[in-house]
Amino acid sequence: MVYLVLAVAIVGEVTATVFLKLSEGFSKPIPSVVVVLGYLVAFGALSKVLQLGMPIGVAYAIWCAFGIAAVAGAGVVLFQEPVNATMVVGLLLVIAGVVAIEVGSGAAA
Repeated sequence: MVYLVLAVAIVGEVTATVFLKLSEGFSKPIPSVVVVLGYLVAFGALSKVLQLGMPIGVAYAIWCAFGIAAVAGAGVVLFQEPVNATMVVGLLLVIAGVVAIEVGSGAAA
């Protein structure tokens, strides 16, 4: 259940961030509304994840890493932003860091 709520938080944050670019500095009303709603969903769901007992470091690490990877992917696919091997390695390192935090939190418990 907690991972499902965390997934909702990630989807909300990624959606809001993508629409932030589409809002063009909050000059377009519909994308701007999606930004606000997306971040409300993201922070509301993240708050629920913490309430359900997931450690804050683990929750935030997963939320950030998946968000970073998804937004970077959306930038490449939707906005034709460049990607190179160094950037891919960086994303893999972020994901590896999250795995280390997750494994470490299990060992600490």
